[in-house]
Amino acid sequence: MSRPRRRGRDVHGVLLLDKPPGLSSNDALQKVKRIYNANRAGHTGALDPLATGMLPICLGEATKFSRYLLDSDKRYRVIARLGQRTDTSDADGQIISERPLTFSDAQLQDVLDSFRGETMQVPSMYSALKYQGRKLYEYAREGIVVPREARPITVYQLVFIRHEAEELELEIYCSKGTYIRTIIDDLGEKLGCGAHVTMLRRLQVASYPVEKMITLEQLQAVVSETNESECSPNNRLDALLMPMDSPAASLPEVNIQSSVAAYFKQGQPVQVAGVPPDGLVRVTEGDGRDFIGMAEIDDLGRVAPRRLVVEYPDA
Repeated sequence: MSRPRRRGRDVHGVLLLDKPPGLSSNDALQKVKRIYNANRAGHTGALDPLATGMLPICLGEATKFSRYLLDSDKRYRVIARLGQRTDTSDADGQIISERPLTFSDAQLQDVLDSFRGETMQVPSMYSALKYQGRKLYEYAREGIVVPREARPITVYQLVFIRHEAEELELEIYCSKGTYIRTIIDDLGEKLGCGAHVTMLRRLQVASYPVEKMITLEQLQAVVSETNESECSPNNRLDALLMPMDSPAASLPEVNIQSSVAAYFKQGQPVQVAGVPPDGLVRVTEGDGRDFIGMAEIDDLGRVAPRRLVVEYPDA
């Protein structure tokens, strides 16, 4: 029996999309998938429609390794509107209270300092976290508030940029699972005036280079230019991708020779000298250091496959 024909082409890697405002992360994902004509695509760490900035989009086999980006640290630039609180904690929501600004500069700095370091955060009802199988924002849209447990987060840096009238601008470098909208809402309550996000830009995810970010307009321009020259845009588009193992770039690499890799690719643990004592590793093959999958060092010190790269035959 023949294998079903794959829809789209087999393209593998990570695009660092500079998401525009007013577009959901899924809408942005679908646009990139169509431009690349990719058979598979997924994003990591969704951005609100109001937000802009770095949205890593994984194509093809890179989708298998996107989970490692979910644990990464992130950096944001945010502008808050003080004196108004909204039901979504951002400018897309409805204003639910307005209060005057009565705090001093010293009080503002004290409140900002309270968010630095390790704290506990109660996620917003307008988040994609799930409660009894449904996303929180689905309950929120129905006017239902459900219990949410506080979760530990870390704000490594909180840089004060400016405070002018009702606007406050900050840069925040934080751990996974940190909701910037919630920080701003909590900050407004501590100041006694309320606050919500009016601008949010994700500056960086993990250690991905900011200069590699690409806009949808730039992608579409590549397609238009190559179509005009009657060439395929695929080579130019693919050159914009980060390697498929880049989501796991922070993990140690274990390089194995092709003779050993043959067993590894069949799902068998292999013995390799000089491996870490435990934990997850990236596995590459041969002198070319071709990425072939993720592994875990088992109790016998072997490199045990956990997630393998599938090698597709050329169409």
